Amino acid sequence: MHYQSTIDPKENSLISLKDRYMNVRDKSMELIEPLNKEDFVVQPVEYVSPTKWHLAHTTWFFEEFILAKFQKGYKRFHPDFAFLFNSYYEAVGEKMIRSERGNITRPGVDLIFDYRKYVDDRMSEFLEDFSEENIELLEIGLNHEQQHQELLLTDIKYVLGHNPLFPAYNPQFDECARYSPSGGWVEVDEGLYEIGHDGIGFGYDNEFNRHKVYLENFKVRKGLVTNAEYLEFIEDGGYEDHRWWYSDAWAFIQETGLNKPLYWHKNNDGWFRYSMQGLHALNPHEPVTHISHYEAAAFAEWKGMRLPTEFEWEVASEHFDWGWRWEHTSSAYLPYPGFAKAEGAVGEYNGKFMINQMVLRGASVATSPGHARKTYRNFFHPHLQWQFTGIRLCK
Repeated sequence: MHYQSTIDPKENSLISLKDRYMNVRDKSMELIEPLNKEDFVVQPVEYVSPTKWHLAHTTWFFEEFILAKFQKGYKRFHPDFAFLFNSYYEAVGEKMIRSERGNITRPGVDLIFDYRKYVDDRMSEFLEDFSEENIELLEIGLNHEQQHQELLLTDIKYVLGHNPLFPAYNPQFDECARYSPSGGWVEVDEGLYEIGHDGIGFGYDNEFNRHKVYLENFKVRKGLVTNAEYLEFIEDGGYEDHRWWYSDAWAFIQETGLNKPLYWHKNNDGWFRYSMQGLHALNPHEPVTHISHYEAAAFAEWKGMRLPTEFEWEVASEHFDWGWRWEHTSSAYLPYPGFAKAEGAVGEYNGKFMINQMVLRGASVATSPGHARKTYRNFFHPHLQWQFTGIRLCK
């Protein structure tokens, strides 16, 4: 990973690191407060991980990559946890199959809480005598947990949103609280532009190396596509017309019967949408969300426009507000020039996923504070809807 510490070593950096560590860890616990314990184990589909697993996996990361390696005489909390809560790190040993995470009814939730406290207590001790050479792993661990905080909320919404009673996660969690619709277009002149992380502050390895790209002149819309606009696409038969869809996408919707965004429901009273506040009538003015890349690209084609490339998005992002929805781009997830994987298990973090996935840019209402930056490259398979995604048009 690449990073540059923003902590002045001449100041009391250890206290700053301990405070930051505990702030991130406390945020995860804050996010689960509205849940019942029965909510912690559910795994409705393979790609949705149980809440309990997220809490344990983020704890395992600090235990596996920091405490077990660098704290002398460290004793692991439980001999089976390295197997149960490893995600995809082949270099550190065996792991559970992803689709079976919901089968971990035991250890129970209370023991996972004990696990978090055990690791937090030892991390606090470790940070008392912290070596600057280990700061990179700590930064990765903190950012890793912030990534999982967003996934945690996304997965919680999937679990509750597929409950037949549509229970609210939190009546105060407004998914559009900070969104301010704006009209017009951002015009960008052709030219040579620098893309990628500038090295100030933390950045993942997939954001490097900073490099130049040539762009033709283009326009990007300042506002996101709304529910009302997307409803027009549905009512115009968008899901039944092969002209708008990639071949793989058309085959996917024929196979699955996909015909609307995730969490949209229609009955005799009209269209409704499940949000973190529960099931409510569809608000036509809100930005559409939980859209797959397949759907975003089809909608753009139907409008006679397209999705921006990730490079166009990054250059134009200085001129529009973003951060409420992860925004689809037309760019495949590929390495930048000069990209190099780190040695060891942390080298598995991003590089091995650079195939068959599409880049999302921006952030979302589920993104943790301080975790958003314009160079961040999120990536998902093109058929998935469950992330807080949206559409920004380009032409």
